[in-house]
Amino acid sequence: MARRTPPGVLAARALGDRRALPSPEWVQGLTGRSRSEVNGWLRETDAFVPIERRIRAAHRDGGRSVYAQFRAPLELYAIVRAIRPKVIVETGVSSGVSSAHLLLGLRANGAGRLISIDLPTRQKGAKLAEGESIVAIPPGRSSGWAVPPELTEGWDLRIGPAQKLIPAVVREVDGIDLFLHDDLHTEAHLRFELRTLDPRFRPGAVVLADNTKWTGKAFPEFVARHRTALFRRRRQDLMGFRHG
Repeated sequence: MARRTPPGVLAARALGDRRALPSPEWVQGLTGRSRSEVNGWLRETDAFVPIERRIRAAHRDGGRSVYAQFRAPLELYAIVRAIRPKVIVETGVSSGVSSAHLLLGLRANGAGRLISIDLPTRQKGAKLAEGESIVAIPPGRSSGWAVPPELTEGWDLRIGPAQKLIPAVVREVDGIDLFLHDDLHTEAHLRFELRTLDPRFRPGAVVLADNTKWTGKAFPEFVARHRTALFRRRRQDLMGFRHG
């Protein structure tokens, strides 16, 4: 009998980066759903192979050999399927890998809104120079440049500083069900984002922060104040928790 490919492997291969191989355990911890449910949502990503190939091709056309830069796009899809968020907020877009998979999850759910905030770094020349960030946006492109156009309908993409745009979001929405921090990775900035958004996190909201090795104790201390469990993706610095 042929061995069945684990859920998410086909999509990760099509995207072109082994870091995207999903961690079902991480999704389980963050959502409280069963392993079979999580695997079912990850299995849905097998149908995304053509989309993942297009994202990968867009990155190659933009001078990137691998996707930039979020490591758990398939888990984002599964989290959206599991918690069925009404409102998602993410800070940091770059080429839009995380955005695309959040949008795919909302499309599968048939409801929900994604608010993405980005203050783009611009690539200086035709090619990414040594020392430039891989998240810099190539000439002629804009934030979310790798997101397939058919996913962008209804996407609320806001360009500007988080210090200005996040307070505006807080005034606008009555609750947030999923938050992803992936923009300026400093301790002070992450503390600002979490502190400002905290009053809008609904009970059961999933809160995620990437590259926490650069943000000091901001995320673990925030989680500790809420007296809930901290979930780390494998041994990486991508962390999350479920709001009480």
